Amino acid sequence: MEKERLWNRNYNKVMIANFTLFFAFYLLTPLLPLYLSETFHATKDVIGMVLSGYTITALIARPISGFLVDTLPRKKVLLWCFFFFFIFFGGYLAASTLLLFTIVRTLHGAPFGAVTVANSTAAIDVLPRSRRNEGIGYYGLSNNLAMAIAPTVGLFIYKYIQNFELLFWLAFVIAFIGLLVDATLELKKNEKTDNRSPGGEGDAVPQPKRPFLSFDRFFLLSGWLLAVNMVFFGFCFGVLSNYLAIYGKEVLGKTGGTGTYFLILSIGLMVSRLQGSKALREGRLTFNAAEGTVLSTIGYTLFVACPNDLGYYASAIFLGLGNGHMWPAFQNMIINMAPHNRRGTANSTILVSWDVGMGLGVLIGGIVTEHLGYVSAFWCVAGGQIIGMLLFLFATKYFFLRRRLNPDVR
Repeated sequence: MEKERLWNRNYNKVMIANFTLFFAFYLLTPLLPLYLSETFHATKDVIGMVLSGYTITALIARPISGFLVDTLPRKKVLLWCFFFFFIFFGGYLAASTLLLFTIVRTLHGAPFGAVTVANSTAAIDVLPRSRRNEGIGYYGLSNNLAMAIAPTVGLFIYKYIQNFELLFWLAFVIAFIGLLVDATLELKKNEKTDNRSPGGEGDAVPQPKRPFLSFDRFFLLSGWLLAVNMVFFGFCFGVLSNYLAIYGKEVLGKTGGTGTYFLILSIGLMVSRLQGSKALREGRLTFNAAEGTVLSTIGYTLFVACPNDLGYYASAIFLGLGNGHMWPAFQNMIINMAPHNRRGTANSTILVSWDVGMGLGVLIGGIVTEHLGYVSAFWCVAGGQIIGMLLFLFATKYFFLRRRLNPDVR
């Protein structure tokens, strides 16, 4: 039997749109603290408050967008979400006061959170049935690549031109290109009575009728343990990503190297997604997830147990490889626990779980560092990762195998 084509026209378009989405967003991310300081003379604590607002609105928007893409025509939802994501870059250009900038930045989180759910759901829809697990793994390469390149490009432009307005315009144009690409997508119309499993046509799975508005419409209750497990992993990465630079400076005496750390991590993410595609193609989701959790555990432990350059940069490699295996595996698992008309909800559930973990990491990490120091905080991270790994190996793995809708995955 001839293998179905993975890199079809619509899948390529969704990949390109996802790249532009993350490129536009992360082009500005490392420069916004500098912009607020130079333009509005904001203090460090004010900068933190201003920039954290988008996380809250993204968290709120994701389950709502999951509900919308499962209820309304998916392409229309995708295009409206992408339109608002694009138009808010113009808001940065228009914001003449710190208050206006705060409002724009906070509100921008909602379309960012919504369009990430809508676009990834579109990617699932356009993938051929036999290549879906593999395709979801490759899909993450587009945002990994954007997150690796965009901050470097932004910093390079600012270094030589030092014009924030030019950067805002550049993000505005790149986001518009992504909107135009998604506008040419060909998506099948949602069938409200479609209760197929993730396997696609012919895999009918009876689904209980639910009221139009219920908690289960916004959160995939059948995948609750996967969501809990993902909170642990999000917590660990939340502490690392937010306190890495200051830990390096105060504990390791490193005044630079944060950019290099995340570049190495991004390379690890991309390499592992390519290397893990064979296991995903064969449906070995729990194998990929287990490999990812173990590699990540080595990375977090190495980071705090070996406070030197070797441990520092080696941990980035292990964390990149680990997350690159774990993320697509978990996303595939929760999608394989949802019928066709719940894919949006499944996507938003795993993303919200990660966001909740990240938020807890920032909050708890700050409390622990304030009272016990950064070393204690990162030992908590290593402990949290070990708990998450053991939870997956001894509970979540079998939870998924009992509830999967597609028996071809394992």
